[in-house]
Amino acid sequence: MPLARFSLTALAFAGLSAVAVVGFTLQSIAQSAATSEAEAPAEPSQQIFIMPRSGPFAPDTVAVPNARVIAAWARSGHSDATSESFTHWNEDGEIPPSCGTCHSGIGFRAFHGLDDGTPGPLTAPIPIGGVVDCDTCHNPSISRVTEVTLPSGIAHPVAAGDASCTTCHQGRAAGATVAKATGEKEPDTPDAELRFINPHYALAASSSLGGYGAGGYHYPGKDYSGRFLHAKPVATCVSCHDPHSLDVAEATCLTCHQSGDAEEIRIARQSYDGSGDTGKGIKADIAANAATLKQAIVDYAAEVAGKPMVYNGERYPYFFADANGDGVIDEAGGRAVAYDAFTPRLLKAIYNWKFVTADHGIHVHNPHYALELLYDSIEDLAGPLGMDFAGLGLLR
Repeated sequence: MPLARFSLTALAFAGLSAVAVVGFTLQSIAQSAATSEAEAPAEPSQQIFIMPRSGPFAPDTVAVPNARVIAAWARSGHSDATSESFTHWNEDGEIPPSCGTCHSGIGFRAFHGLDDGTPGPLTAPIPIGGVVDCDTCHNPSISRVTEVTLPSGIAHPVAAGDASCTTCHQGRAAGATVAKATGEKEPDTPDAELRFINPHYALAASSSLGGYGAGGYHYPGKDYSGRFLHAKPVATCVSCHDPHSLDVAEATCLTCHQSGDAEEIRIARQSYDGSGDTGKGIKADIAANAATLKQAIVDYAAEVAGKPMVYNGERYPYFFADANGDGVIDEAGGRAVAYDAFTPRLLKAIYNWKFVTADHGIHVHNPHYALELLYDSIEDLAGPLGMDFAGLGLLR
């Protein structure tokens, strides 16, 4: 094999140390000489290309601090720089202050003053391109964050390990937001000033706190379950979620339950959705009641508010006008027409439906609170709809 085909630089980049390169060179010269003398190729007695067994050129044998957790984080949604959570503002070239706290590590640190700035709501846009990076949760100063104020106004005490979770998974609105918007307005009269109020997404911190956190709209005269404390092994967010991969620790569920699949766990011996089926997970009851509420919302919009609506979960603001009731979103000037015939009663029910369905893990985070919000919202719409609410067989 001609020596000219290789160079010390190329071999070094291929992963060979200087010693290995010299060994390779001498071996090649010896083999070339032997070939000339015998006038015939000889089978090499050793491998021509040998990777070193250890050292800086063999990453598989060199321990990298935190390699396992870094790899887990790299597979998580928190690191996905291509997701909508981090690319939504790319065309604008910057993230608005109101969104920057949770959609960029830079914004999170600025909000809490972890980079020696003044804590408080952001006042300037945040650069695009960031994710929930290591320093979002592991910043040395995060222990200074001892409480997080929720949209309801409650200042909730947090430990350092929960500060980032609670900050970014609390939502952007609360029942108080809805109460303020609806005020003393006539409950069943459409009001042009009312618009859809979005509780936001992934609301685990708010939903887990239940009535204490007051993330949902609370109907007057009703009591609501507080924080879902679960059991002793489950005290914080990372009791169930791997903090880096975000995977659910099914082994934790198996401490008390027969299944590690949260969707199969019931936690109750009664049926909440009127089906009488207690063999399915509590998630199924919540989903069934959410479907019942959604249908009641659609019926109320057409029959009481006087303007049919169409829901599209892929387009904000999700609820659109459908004046002729053909199931197709109305358009004006080539743009979808947002629903604009909200009554106070309708807005409250829609907010609660969105709050419950926006937390895909609410059946674990606080199933009792979810069922209460759905029950009360259905009950409130049933009156003006003339619905036989008792006949539904729902339980609160």
